[in-house]
Amino acid sequence: MATCDECGRHENLPYRCSRCGGTFCSEHRLPENHECPGLSDWDDPSGVFESSFDDSVSSQRGRASGLLDSLTSTGGLLGYFRGNMSYVFLGVMWIMFALEWAVILGMQAGIFPRGTFGALFTLSTENPLFVWTWVTSVFSHSPVSFFHIVGNSIVLYFFGPPVERYIGSRKFTALFVIAGMAAGLAHIGSSFVLTPGLRTSVLGASGAVFAILGVLTVLNPGLRIYLYFVIPIPLWLFTFGFAALSVVFFLDPGTAATAGQGNVAHFAHLVGLVIGLAYGQRVNGKRNIPNQMSLGGGRRGGPGGRF
Repeated sequence: MATCDECGRHENLPYRCSRCGGTFCSEHRLPENHECPGLSDWDDPSGVFESSFDDSVSSQRGRASGLLDSLTSTGGLLGYFRGNMSYVFLGVMWIMFALEWAVILGMQAGIFPRGTFGALFTLSTENPLFVWTWVTSVFSHSPVSFFHIVGNSIVLYFFGPPVERYIGSRKFTALFVIAGMAAGLAHIGSSFVLTPGLRTSVLGASGAVFAILGVLTVLNPGLRIYLYFVIPIPLWLFTFGFAALSVVFFLDPGTAATAGQGNVAHFAHLVGLVIGLAYGQRVNGKRNIPNQMSLGGGRRGGPGGRF
């Protein structure tokens, strides 16, 4: 027995949407009845309205665009990632992690000059105008702390898909990137104010991940999660408990020498959470959100299932 993602009704023979991967009852199985993100394809000339009679459409889009559409369409080689930006970001994070180590080893071998790592992957007070690091720092993680990327990956893997299905992939992408950049900029900004002259740098998706937690906490605060995969607690307790710890460590006089940050960007966590809570309030109530979480994408043939 499954639960309809739209109305929450239990369904013995559920319907699976091939576009968004959600599970629905007979009443909400049609895309227009569950606000399916795949409805945007109706505005895509290469989607459902593709026609060999319209030469202007094909000439405007070109072969490259047509190839991309075929790869990412349902049944295409990359179709699994269509509407699954959570997993795209997850993959980018691990690819970036491998590139970080490639650069580190290259620096040790003398292939890359000293400072290459920071110039490519970290947002710092020393070079705040390296605009590319506003983005690359979001997907980069500490190369010496494996838990950093693992922790963010776990949260993104479990909590990203339900938020993405609720707000749509485009808005989810904007939320993740913008919240991540804002959190990083806020971190070095606080260092400029609290400890001028002290070099501070930041990297990691924690701010973006906290934004996702903030949205989901507003949408379904009572969602049961398992701390350390064992202890059942409501999502709101986990989110605000973590936020309280971030506040305590940020204000701890013992870490004042580093703008209250220590080795963890606590202020970035808080900024990401505030962005998520604010955005969650904005979109809350537009549709129902499941009381169950989805392990994986929930698509046919995808990893995981429901719990």
